[in-house]
Amino acid sequence: MSETAKIILGEKEYELPVITGSGGEKAIDITKLRDLTGHITMDIGYKNTGVTTSAITFLDGELGILRHRGYAIEDLTEKASFLEVAYLLLHGDLPNKAQFHEFDEDVREHTLVNEGLEGMFKAFPTGSHPMGQLSSMITALSLFYPKSLNPNRPEDAVNRTVLRLLAKMPTICAMIYKKRNGHPIIYPKNNLDYVTNYLNMTFGQVSMDHYHPDPVVVDAMNKLLILHADHEQNCSTSTIRMVGSSQANLYSSIGAGINALWGQLHGGANQQVLEMLEVIRQDGGDVKKWIIKAKDKNDNFRLMGFGHRVYKNFDPRAKIIKKTCDDVLNKLGVYDPVLEIAKKLEEAALTDPYFVERKLYPNVDFYSGIIYRAMGFPTDFFTVLFALGRLPGWISQWQEMRKQKQPIARPRQIYIGEKPRKFKFMQDRD
Repeated sequence: MSETAKIILGEKEYELPVITGSGGEKAIDITKLRDLTGHITMDIGYKNTGVTTSAITFLDGELGILRHRGYAIEDLTEKASFLEVAYLLLHGDLPNKAQFHEFDEDVREHTLVNEGLEGMFKAFPTGSHPMGQLSSMITALSLFYPKSLNPNRPEDAVNRTVLRLLAKMPTICAMIYKKRNGHPIIYPKNNLDYVTNYLNMTFGQVSMDHYHPDPVVVDAMNKLLILHADHEQNCSTSTIRMVGSSQANLYSSIGAGINALWGQLHGGANQQVLEMLEVIRQDGGDVKKWIIKAKDKNDNFRLMGFGHRVYKNFDPRAKIIKKTCDDVLNKLGVYDPVLEIAKKLEEAALTDPYFVERKLYPNVDFYSGIIYRAMGFPTDFFTVLFALGRLPGWISQWQEMRKQKQPIARPRQIYIGEKPRKFKFMQDRD
């Protein structure tokens, strides 16, 4: 017999079905609650509300587990390329050699962007934020491909839109980097793999015949992109599903997700980590002083990059990226006083009983910002890199929402404003 839940309102009792996921998590299905009872539930911030069923990502915050399509994040970062993980998220399984070759070739075919898109940079104010540029340019792709405005085209046409977006995103991200530095744009080299091609477009020079990034840097970037590839129903992903439910096209839906990611409580967190470290450096670099401030409940200082809203254990992504962080810093021989402060802060937080008892471990944002800084990326560009990694997950979530034919999202509210009032003309409003 299926499990049910009971709700009692006054003298009436109602039964509601319980849904059990393949990972063992459970949900009370309240889809018909309002029809049955006239009531809605109140859950500010959707902290306890499941808005969909999904077969893409499983996350257990208590145990520190993250899996994509059943594959452990530890295995994917160690054994797969970012493009393999993108295929996995989009198609439900890892590709064989023939499937990957076809997918890889299809992506390489679409890496160039329309020259008209480059002209948009002339309209951007000097110093405008890279995320504002990225969301504008991704949304603008729908203007260059007007057929994409219809999300209900045949699957092969939709897949072509997906491939275009996957292929052009690294090119656009690299263009933003080059333009902000006043450098000539580097065109894609399709003899390079996805990650190396992006690094070449970002750090290569027109005068160079070949750009050879350090294999440690390529491996680190590959891992970082995989670690950000999807993370269940977070703010930006939920935004994309909500916007997509209105039958908005893929480009504008992803553009909306980029804007959601831009927020400092979401994708901007790794930028805040580096800004915090810079403040500590300018204050003299006394880590003990700032640890004391972080523990003082009357102090407004917040230790950025520690703890996670979902993970009540060590963030599994942070375990992976910590080693990569050490590898990159050692290989590049980077000495940066800010990075030295980060190491001391990490050591203090991992050994201080206050942080250990509260499970305030360094999270993926703490380590990713350090790696990006060591690679040479400016702080305000970190979130662009987050978006580049999250793209296949976003697309997969949009595709799943569309294929499930989910209705347009329409949350409810409880009104707490004024009761009905009689209108008065201005001369009578004394």
